[in-house]
Amino acid sequence: MKTINKSAKETVKEVWQAFVGIGRHFVRTLDDMSWPGIVAMCVLIALFLTILPLVITLFIGVLIAKLAINVFGDKKQHG
Repeated sequence: MKTINKSAKETVKEVWQAFVGIGRHFVRTLDDMSWPGIVAMCVLIALFLTILPLVITLFIGVLIAKLAINVFGDKKQHG
């Protein structure tokens, strides 16, 4: 039965064990991959890390431009 009354030390230990487990899984996966697979994975990660900030920045820029157009744009009412 799980208890919900854990101390901070037990919680930190559980989180540490989860990170260690993830790390071991990652190392085993890398060990099973071929060199071309590792290179391809690194290239894809680099592209993702390069393009994602650009996409987010452009999205925020378009939202700010749209907001500025709505606030400072022509306030004529049709009717």
